[in-house]
Amino acid sequence: MFANLLIGLREGLEAALVVSILITYLVRVQRRDVLPKLWLGVIAAIVLSLALGALLTFGAYGLSFQAQEMIGGLLSILAVGLITWMIFWLAKTSASLKAQLHSSLDRGLIAGGLSIALVAFFAVGREGIETTLFIWAAVQASGETTLPLLGAIIGIGIAVLLGFLIYRGMLRINLTAFFRWTGLLLITVSAGVLAYGVHDLQEAGLLPGLHALAFNVTTAIPPDSWYGTLLKGIFNFSPATTWFEFFTWWAYIITVGLLFWRALRPPTPVALSSTAPTSTAQTSTESIQIAS
Repeated sequence: MFANLLIGLREGLEAALVVSILITYLVRVQRRDVLPKLWLGVIAAIVLSLALGALLTFGAYGLSFQAQEMIGGLLSILAVGLITWMIFWLAKTSASLKAQLHSSLDRGLIAGGLSIALVAFFAVGREGIETTLFIWAAVQASGETTLPLLGAIIGIGIAVLLGFLIYRGMLRINLTAFFRWTGLLLITVSAGVLAYGVHDLQEAGLLPGLHALAFNVTTAIPPDSWYGTLLKGIFNFSPATTWFEFFTWWAYIITVGLLFWRALRPPTPVALSSTAPTSTAQTSTESIQIAS
């Protein structure tokens, strides 16, 4: 439940910030007349995300066990790839996100109202598709439905509320710190989903080593115990883990963790010669100011 709440909160807040930035800019340039088209794009993106969720949930019925495991494994790996890309993309571009959206809106206003709908559709749709895929993969990995979905809904609800408060100027948070820490947590969650995807591909017969276990602590950590359920829900921990899953989990954690830490490091200052101008460039780590 916690993992899905985290996913819903992070992705939902990013989508809410995007919508808030778009609305604020259109109001500021006195183009309230195109706001309905913007909301049309947002609604279309939400409908697309829900349709994708329904397709993933009900589309596999009637398929063989091997086909279901293969589809589940491949989609889990795809979801991890998208979330990993999102983590690094946001770490790199969060400071310039507002300027990028303003530039897209300027081009959309020149091209016409339909372009505004497309800007909103692609901006929100990207977050929606990523969220849908990852939540679906996390639900499959946990083996439950109600609690993971409830966690995702709560996370999205909190994100919408935070986005509204930021838009109204009633709340300011350090978004750089928020996305940094949630990024670290998502890396851990993603490692578990990736290991689950590998296990699915082993079940489907596409990867070897299904019965070669790195460890089996089922007696110490029963899957149906409260602590086993907690570990499964947060980290997708499996008490019976194959060597392939074990090495995949650690390879992802070490590789992505080091790259993420490197991406967050401030740039090395360049020494200036004595004849160079004595100006100092500063990088802001404050929260994004949305309200005018």
